[in-house]
Amino acid sequence: MQQQQHNRYEKARILGARALQISYGAPVLVETDQSEPILIAAEEYDAEVLPFTVKRGYDRK
Repeated sequence: MQQQQHNRYEKARILGARALQISYGAPVLVETDQSEPILIAAEEYDAEVLPFTVKRGYDRK
């Protein structure tokens, strides 16, 4: 499955949300030697294992 292309604001929001989850004890999805939640989140993002999707547009009805 191909990773959705995110702009820098979306990527920052995804990494911040995931880092918060990790800091509260969520399981880490990749093998890593990192201890900082933001660095772990970045490794997960690069490995394309994060279960986040971004909905764009304002097509509200």
